[in-house]
Amino acid sequence: MESFIWPHKDLLDVDDLTVQEVGYLLDTAEQFQEVNSRPVKKVPTLRGKGIILFFAENSTRTKTSFDMAGKRLSADTFSLAKSGSSLNKGESLKDTALTLEAMRPDVIVIRHSSSGAARFLAERLDCSIVNAGDGWHAHPTQALLDAFSLRRHWRAQGQDMAGKSLLIVGDVAHSRVARSNIKLMAALGLSVRIFAPRTLLPMGVEHWPAQVYDNLEKAVSGVDAVMCLRLQLERQAAGLLPDLSEYAARFCITLRLMNLAVPGAPIMHPGPMNRGLEVASDLADSPASLVLDQVNSGVAVRMAILYILGTRNEHLPAGQAEAARN
Repeated sequence: MESFIWPHKDLLDVDDLTVQEVGYLLDTAEQFQEVNSRPVKKVPTLRGKGIILFFAENSTRTKTSFDMAGKRLSADTFSLAKSGSSLNKGESLKDTALTLEAMRPDVIVIRHSSSGAARFLAERLDCSIVNAGDGWHAHPTQALLDAFSLRRHWRAQGQDMAGKSLLIVGDVAHSRVARSNIKLMAALGLSVRIFAPRTLLPMGVEHWPAQVYDNLEKAVSGVDAVMCLRLQLERQAAGLLPDLSEYAARFCITLRLMNLAVPGAPIMHPGPMNRGLEVASDLADSPASLVLDQVNSGVAVRMAILYILGTRNEHLPAGQAEAARN
């Protein structure tokens, strides 16, 4: 791997990273993508390292992706869910984390329903913390894999990301995926558009680095890529949505709508996807869909993150490395 002094102990949100650091991380993921295309998808890079997957909130894609990433790097991965932890017995997050750190892991990957949970741990523990989603606040690894997927898509056509436009559609108010993507994509030079039901737009959205549209056809027109967000169906029970058939009629992205976008514009979704509600089924299965590319990219990007954090001290000058260990 290219020599690069990574300055961060943790990965908590995309706005902690410079554009140069994002570029280095994505370039590193490119190298691991090549590893993932081999018949034997394993390298000894993190042999002897321990990674705890602490998921206090349900997850399938993210948890499996991190587990596979760690194993392909030859690390030892250990999974812990809230139902199997002392959090269910009333133990505080701080005490659970201190117990885990006493086991001397190199990295803890955490998903938690409370915004700020990952940073809470990072400020108290010596091992590296990776935020795999905290409340409505942030999901940095999803944003990074989305950027990786888009960069590969446009590079294959000889195009750069900078200057492109991305439309994000759906429940923006409650989406950590949207928050991290908007910040990262804007930092990488994309023009970000937002379209959502008024009840699913967050307060203060006018101060975000994005343009809010009130008409879906105008929002899609001439855009270079579209990202749909998962609709959390409890929003309807809370009175924030009309009935689902009306939502599908007004907010579902279809092939007809995509014909208004730049020819060949990709459609994205972080999953799990509600077909016919957020994305039309024929569009989800079309060549424009990057949904499975996003899943594939997730393993390579998370391999890059675990590699960078798991070997960070090894790349520091001798004095700094010793200080980091003590």
